[in-house]
Formats: sequence, structure tokens, C-alpha cells
Amino acid sequence: MQDTSTAAGPEPVQPSTDSIVALSVENVQKSFGKQTALCGASFSVVQGQRVALLGPNGAGKTTLVRSICGRLKIDRGQILMFGQPIGEAGVLDRLGVVPQELAIYGDLTARENLQIFGRLHGIRGSELKDRVAWALEWVGLSDRGNHLTKTFSGGMKRRVNIACGVLHSPGLLLLDEPTVGVDPQSRQRIFDMLDELIEFGTTVVLTTHHLDEAQSRCDRIVIVDHGRVIADGTLEELIEETIGDQKHLELLIDSMQSDAIDGLIYDSVSSSYRTTIRSTQHELPMLLRQIADCGGELLDMHMHRSDLHQVFLHLTGRELRE
Repeated sequence: MQDTSTAAGPEPVQPSTDSIVALSVENVQKSFGKQTALCGASFSVVQGQRVALLGPNGAGKTTLVRSICGRLKIDRGQILMFGQPIGEAGVLDRLGVVPQELAIYGDLTARENLQIFGRLHGIRGSELKDRVAWALEWVGLSDRGNHLTKTFSGGMKRRVNIACGVLHSPGLLLLDEPTVGVDPQSRQRIFDMLDELIEFGTTVVLTTHHLDEAQSRCDRIVIVDHGRVIADGTLEELIEETIGDQKHLELLIDSMQSDAIDGLIYDSVSSSYRTTIRSTQHELPMLLRQIADCGGELLDMHMHRSDLHQVFLHLTGRELRE
């Protein structure tokens, strides 16, 4: 992000020796009639972190997001933002919300959209002008500021949508599926934008159906299922706590029976064998010797480590989009 001494963009947050909790969700419970949506969900987010909030359909994630935004009144528990209950006056002013559905006006220009959302947040005069100019530069659309947004691509609209949610320099930004329906180039641009906000101390919580985004782009991952937080940590911590640091092998072997070696599973779809090992130094040579002793010829082999997809399946027993 370009250096600026004006009020155009987010003000840098001074480094602190103490970790500031930007968001604290404590034993939150919410029911709709006889249906329980949240039953004791708890997690916290430290200032400056980027956290992915994941959960299969029906897990309670949407209810949790709406509760954090103040759009649902919870039955029990509490939600704090920078140490204050979200129900207190002015607390939600520190929150920026970017919904999955585009919340911009197609018959207005990008600049006009930003001006409207800025005024909704109480920004006026020269400050509004400066922030709109910053936002257009931030999203890479300075040359398209006077163009109607209905002429924009999906990725461009999504970037304007995000900019509308940060004009008031929120300390906490909540994004619901920020890259849905956009091309890979626009996804990269959006995460570059978020990187710049993180540098200025903004805390980001995002939901996504792209596990690769959560795995490679977030500091921590929170997984919700059946109304509870069932996992919370870095990718490495989640792997270690669930399936362990396994290596997954896919082997193409000629002239060997499918049940010749224990633990080696034949996949008829790919005509390959699959197994897992922990030590490449000790287990892999032993496996290769077993294949040779059974008369098999190794034609090809691929190895990859455990990832978030395997952790998610292990914890929930479901795909993210089921």
C-alpha cells in the first residue's frame, strides 16, 4: 500500500508487546424454535490476524457470521469486539462487513458507489474525497472510477464491493466468500489487497469454500460443525492434532496383484495404488522392496503431504460444499 499521511486510507497500527483480541466469541448459543443453530461456539481472533472460518453446509457458520455482525440476537454467551460487547453504542462502527452478495449499484459509477457508502459511515467533505481516491487506487480501478459498475467484470465488481466495506477504516473486517465467482487473477488481486490491510493492523475474518485459500492465505483456521467450533489453529497444528504428518503416495505399478501388500489400496478409477507413510527415509525403501519382491514394477510415483482438505474430511466426515 502506498505511504500516505492523509486520512485517505487506514492509519498504521503501532506495534504492541501485548496481543490485542479483536474478536472474542464466547459460548454463543442460538436456536430457531426447536432447531439449534449454535450450541456453545467459542473462538477468538488477535488483532492483525487473517482467520478463515470454515464449515460444511448447515454447520452454523452463517448464523455465527450474522451474530457477529449484530444482525441476529444470540440467546446466550457474548461476542466482544476489542473488548466491548457488540451491543454497546458505537462498537459495530469498528466493524467492516462485505457480504457474499454484491452490494453495489450497477447504475452508478464506482466513485459514486464509494461516495454513498462513505456517507453512510458518516464520512464527509475532503476526507470522503481522499478516501474514495485511496479506495480506487487500492482496488486498481483509478482509471475506471467514472464508469458504471454494471459494465465491470465480476472480479472488478467484487473489488469495489470490498472497498465499500473498508472506507471507514474498520479495525475488524468480516468477508463472506470474498472471491466467489471471480477468475484466478482477480482472486490474487483481492488477496493482495487484504495483505495491504493486514500490514496496517486490520484484522480479517473470512469465510470461503476454497480450501486452498484458507490453507495458503490465512494465519489460522476455525472449523465449525453442528453449532460448535471443533478445531482452531494453524494448518500445522490442525494436521498434527488430527491425522498427523503423513505423506500420501500414489503409485503406478505394473504386474502386481491388488492385495499383495498390506496397506496398499488399489484405485480402479486411476488404475493406481494408494497408501500413506510417515517416514520417507525408512518406510519408503521398505515399501519399494516389497513391491519388487512381489514382482511389481514401479512405473511412476507421486507423493504429497497432508493438507486442509484431508483435515476437514477427518473432522466433519463431509466435503465443504455438501
